[in-house]
Amino acid sequence: MQNSVRRLGGRANDHLRSLKVSYNVFGAKAGSVLFELGNTKVLCSVTMQPGVPHFLKGTGTGWLTAEYAMLPTATAVRTQRESSAAKQNGRSVEISRLIGRALRSIIALDKLGERTLLIDCDVLQADGGTRTACITGAYFALEDAMKYWLSTKQLQQSILKDSIVAVSAGILQGHPILDLDYSEDSVIEADFNFVLTRSNALIEVQGTAEQQPVSWEHFDQLRLLAISGAEQLFAFFDAQQPSMTFVPSKVADDAVPPIVIGHKSEQKKQRDGTPMFSLANRTV
Repeated sequence: MQNSVRRLGGRANDHLRSLKVSYNVFGAKAGSVLFELGNTKVLCSVTMQPGVPHFLKGTGTGWLTAEYAMLPTATAVRTQRESSAAKQNGRSVEISRLIGRALRSIIALDKLGERTLLIDCDVLQADGGTRTACITGAYFALEDAMKYWLSTKQLQQSILKDSIVAVSAGILQGHPILDLDYSEDSVIEADFNFVLTRSNALIEVQGTAEQQPVSWEHFDQLRLLAISGAEQLFAFFDAQQPSMTFVPSKVADDAVPPIVIGHKSEQKKQRDGTPMFSLANRTV
């Protein structure tokens, strides 16, 4: 796809922003990651605890729920902390439910027993795509937690039925583009979010025309962009090996910074010698 729209850093229409992931950022959690999508940075963690909601008691089936929050200084203008307002705003509730729905769709809850998985997603810095970053980051954390639960015999078999990621795509100046940052999202003509599986199935699509109706031709182009973006994210996930860098397919070296992947042993050494989580001290 030709780069018909000028984008920050010279990014082509079908390229993701730079990606970075750091594991084990919370020492007490089974799975936790700092996931960075360009300048959007999200912390995602997974906890398993006994018990299920009342409507599942006695069924032998587990549950998964998610909470999403944006920290006060995640955006240029400080927002009020939701705990101070004593309630979640509508946007946070909607995104929390989206994350929960997406992850429940690829989990065999009947193999979990009467236990609940809690997904916590906190936005440290928002530059567009926070909901897609949280879904992707939460899956990375869940996959890591699954390995831990299996190794410690807390689970006897994996409960994951598939892998998922999420990407955004939209129409800007009449051209479909992948993975919108805030400067693009604020002037976009149409904005869509896709949640896709590794098996190339669709879990959810959210979208709207901001200025004029979207043609089916444009929608099909957005769908293909989303599939391409998902493939890049899965390739990134698969490339997580020690001391390894990775650049999404087709991305020129001078267009997007390389993806840097940290190894767990390196993260543990860092926690032993520094505060448990510090952006200033993070080596990844």
